[in-house]
Amino acid sequence: MTQMIPIVQIRQTIALIGIETTAGSLSIVQPKSDMQITTTPGQLEIRQSPAEMTIDQSQARAAYTGGTYREMSQRIYSGVEQLWLQGIAKRMEQGERVANFHKPGNSIAEVYGEDWQPVSYPEIRGPASVDNVRIDVRVVPPQIEYRRAEVNIQVETHYPEINYTPSSVDIYLRQKPSISFIPPEIDIQM
Repeated sequence: MTQMIPIVQIRQTIALIGIETTAGSLSIVQPKSDMQITTTPGQLEIRQSPAEMTIDQSQARAAYTGGTYREMSQRIYSGVEQLWLQGIAKRMEQGERVANFHKPGNSIAEVYGEDWQPVSYPEIRGPASVDNVRIDVRVVPPQIEYRRAEVNIQVETHYPEINYTPSSVDIYLRQKPSISFIPPEIDIQM
């Protein structure tokens, strides 16, 4: 008969640890800046006066009609004075020729016979010329005024909004350790 050796059974459960983590979160939000831009446009003003033109036709009028009464009188006076001086010179020259009547061609008939044409009246008109009309043009420079543009910028910044949730770790015992001894069955019948 074989003898059986009684065996004690030992059962053991190990401890189980549970770990649960929650991730942390970080959110950063920054609202946009408020910006106001106002501009004043530039302005350019140019004022141009018309050119000034003067036309002087007084010499042309003097050549056509004699001009004003004063100008005409002045020319007549100057002309009569010249005619008078020329007449005196002519009479003196005729007197010298008559004084030399013994020379051929100086007879009284010959000296005074040539003097039958009338003396012309002095010219009352001015000389005719291309330059009798004078045109003067005076250009007036433009007046320029400039006002530069202006830009006004106003910025209102906003601070960032930061939200932070830290991470968490939860550690717990899922299963307790245990040990159990199971004795062998003993047969009490003999």
